[in-house]
Amino acid sequence: MFTFRKALIAAAFILTLIYLFRSSHTSTTSNSIKGTTTGRRPETDPAPYPQTTGRAAYKPSQSGRLYPPPTASNKKQSGQQALTDIAGKPLREQLQYQFPYDVEGKFPAYIWQTWKYTPASGEFEESFRPAEASWTEAHPGFVHEVITDEVAVHLIRHLYASVPSVLEAYKSLPLPVLKADFFRYLVLLARGGIYTDIDTFALKSATEWIPAAVPRSSTGLVIGIEADPDREDWRQWYSRRIQFVQWTIQSKPGHPVLRDVVATITEDTLRMKKAGILKSGKIDKSVVEFTGPAVWTDAIFRYFNNPEYFETERSKGNISFENFTGMKAAKKVGDVVVLPITCFSPGVQQMGAGEPDDPMAFVKHEFEGTWKPEAERIKITNN
Repeated sequence: MFTFRKALIAAAFILTLIYLFRSSHTSTTSNSIKGTTTGRRPETDPAPYPQTTGRAAYKPSQSGRLYPPPTASNKKQSGQQALTDIAGKPLREQLQYQFPYDVEGKFPAYIWQTWKYTPASGEFEESFRPAEASWTEAHPGFVHEVITDEVAVHLIRHLYASVPSVLEAYKSLPLPVLKADFFRYLVLLARGGIYTDIDTFALKSATEWIPAAVPRSSTGLVIGIEADPDREDWRQWYSRRIQFVQWTIQSKPGHPVLRDVVATITEDTLRMKKAGILKSGKIDKSVVEFTGPAVWTDAIFRYFNNPEYFETERSKGNISFENFTGMKAAKKVGDVVVLPITCFSPGVQQMGAGEPDDPMAFVKHEFEGTWKPEAERIKITNN
């Protein structure tokens, strides 16, 4: 007779069988899924970019972390390093670890500017309001920040807390102009986007800066020419035969040029601090050479000629000012788009620059430079 007790025992037995069957099935499925994630990683290196300056192919996989990241593996990850290990590495390696570069990523929709006051303050100069507003109007949807000196200190402390030598260098700089210069490189290295001086007008949106034929997924830095003085006395007016603009820069985070210029300024700052000459009037470099367009231009040319990023064995020689003098259209060198002088320096009435109404005019700089010593302000002369 099938009693209630027997029925209860039978039900328990059936439930146990169902549980064991489901557990076995789940385990098999889980193992099957794991098996698909440990296979061979797909090839990620894109085809070499077309060059316009005689330089051989750019090697993006050596400029930062791989993209996409490696798939999961049961093996112990050897690439992970303790922070104590990173702290003992050379400065450029620390920066590369903290701010990896992904050329295939998007340009962040940030616009960074610095000034003594924000536009919300009654002390913000009325003469700067049209210029500041032009960037918001030309870039709807972008995050537009005007960072005061006080806020800049806290922001850099937050971004570079894990790289104390950079933080020490920033805090040690004795002049506001030095900190303003250094800030632009620091914020772009860490966050990317556009940095532009407070006295610049956005004539066209940054979405129009890169030529339509150039894929943004292969571009990580957009720069313009500030000066192309084809004259014998150029050294009286500019620091380099070709000088690149640093009042307006667009970049993706972690770009190697930014990494290099941040490391260079940090090393120079700490060297002078140790020597006791990091004081106004005692610094052994001019502002232009220390943090301005000279050190920026040098970092760009070092990058163009660095075999770590470019296959130099097939090149016809170093890239120099001769590759850019007199240019009228954008050139692409590896992952860098170089714009002609009209783009960021229209209206200077020399060196072949067009006027602000030129179709190639993207940014107009008013050359206020009110925060700089008179000797460091850009001089505009006619030929």
